[in-house]
Amino acid sequence: MKKITASGLATKRYAEGIGKTIKSGRIFALWGDLGSGKTTFVKGLARGLGLNHKIKSPTFVIFHSYPIPKTFFRFYHFDLYRLRSAAELEDLGFPEIIKNRKNIVAIEWPKIAKKFLPANTKHINFTHVKKQPNNRIIESL
Repeated sequence: MKKITASGLATKRYAEGIGKTIKSGRIFALWGDLGSGKTTFVKGLARGLGLNHKIKSPTFVIFHSYPIPKTFFRFYHFDLYRLRSAAELEDLGFPEIIKNRKNIVAIEWPKIAKKFLPANTKHINFTHVKKQPNNRIIESL
């Protein structure tokens, strides 16, 4: 899958469409530079799941957890940018969170978590389009 979006709103709408199709637990590993659209994507994904919460990047608190309306599922949004070791993830209960098949998890800066990610993790890369600063390439790896 490869998609080019022309604005933050287009990125949100694209992710919202993905969120609406999710029927069971899912893990998204989101790769890309700062400002490439990862958090914007997560906001749209959450909206597609039916969340009405204001989604903010959990950069300083590492993760946020939200109940998904009308389900027994939870949505977790991780930002692992500030973590230094996989041991810190274990202390947060990360392995248990991603093993629970009812959880939907979006992980920004997932490199440190690679050893915990199951084979069916959806890896998505975000890239700036050089000559069009609002455009993003969103591509499954």
